[in-house]
Amino acid sequence: MNFNQYKALTFDCYGTLIDWENGILGVLKPLLLAHNTNLDDNQILELFAEFEAELEKGDYIKYREVLKGVVQKFGERFDFEPTGDELNLLADSIQNWLPFPDTVKALRALKQKFKLVIISNVDDDLFAFSAKHLQVEFDQIITAEQAKSYKPSLNNFRLAIERIDLPLEQILHVAASVYHDIATAKSLGLSTVWVNRRGNHKGESAVSQPDLEVPDLKTLAVLSSPN
Repeated sequence: MNFNQYKALTFDCYGTLIDWENGILGVLKPLLLAHNTNLDDNQILELFAEFEAELEKGDYIKYREVLKGVVQKFGERFDFEPTGDELNLLADSIQNWLPFPDTVKALRALKQKFKLVIISNVDDDLFAFSAKHLQVEFDQIITAEQAKSYKPSLNNFRLAIERIDLPLEQILHVAASVYHDIATAKSLGLSTVWVNRRGNHKGESAVSQPDLEVPDLKTLAVLSSPN
């Protein structure tokens, strides 16, 4: 990949820059145990993905409401009624979700060469919490709240492309999710980097081959460095 052709890097945030799996598990695991439901990490994450996708497919609602709906659906699936406070636990916890260990240093390195843009399925106020942890200034921030839709919708990417105002061949999209990001970005003609942090979903990339696969953001920063 010739990184010299790109002027802007667009990023998914949660799962790519922010360790959302540990954030989710840190809330849902104790909540479920409090309601006598003992699931392993993969079961919880798979159900989260199922419920989230279902809630995002309908008419647009804010991501805070999506997360409340996810908790409600766990209650429906496992026969308990979450309290009002429990319904807000996931959204309220986002302010404490931390970047992966390599994220901040890699973003700072990439910022020296590229414009950095966020395309995230989140509310403006929730991303503001994460922005503090990421410690770099992004050139553009496109949220689901602004787009009034959720990735993998084409709408979110089209809004980002419009605001970036560069030719498609100068934009490189970086993301951990093939479903939410890589497939859609490629369908619009964007180059893509799949950040395969889990390293155990090799088959997923076959759905839509990324232009580059890396295990983490540090590797991307090294590969794109002129030195």
